[in-house]
Amino acid sequence: MNIEIKISKEQIPYKTAIKFLKKRVELIKSGNARDLLWILEHPLTYTAGIRSEKTEILDKKIKVIKTNRGGKTTLHNPGQKIIYFALDLNKKKRDIRHLIHVLEKSIIDFLKLYNIKSEADRKQIGIWVKKKKIAAIGVRVSKWVAFHGCSININNDLKKYKKIMPCGLDNEKVTSIYNEKKKKITKVNKNLSEIFYLNFKKI
Repeated sequence: MNIEIKISKEQIPYKTAIKFLKKRVELIKSGNARDLLWILEHPLTYTAGIRSEKTEILDKKIKVIKTNRGGKTTLHNPGQKIIYFALDLNKKKRDIRHLIHVLEKSIIDFLKLYNIKSEADRKQIGIWVKKKKIAAIGVRVSKWVAFHGCSININNDLKKYKKIMPCGLDNEKVTSIYNEKKKKITKVNKNLSEIFYLNFKKI
């Protein structure tokens, strides 16, 4: 599988990352770039998707970036891992449901490494641990190039969720690996890149 694995150790601003990702998608569509798997973290950022509502913003003082992604209002902050991707499905299966399944499996496989049992929910997209959301998934497709990504709560500050209704949910219904295990974890980037790469090969 011809895919570039990019791991950023420094925090990448949300708008910078999205600009890079969109440019990469256009290059892939023109045949001038490889597929991409990019693991990073964002500084504290609140974003609102196309289905978001004003009532989801509980603290009116926060700055919210409006985006054209699907979904509602959400949070990115240090300690939360973002897995962005750009995949040319013209060279694979043109099956979005299969791609979603691969993303779900990748997150579930990753959490198993830390002895966390999780599951997907067909009614509410994402990955859940004991009815609390630990990971979000968002996918867009342009001319069968799929892109955007996943976010997984690792060691991030969950108190920041109290300023919003994340994905339209009660902000108490979110969790993280740290919240579940009561300890910080290591080798996150290595484990994420290996698991997602192996599962992307099956698309």
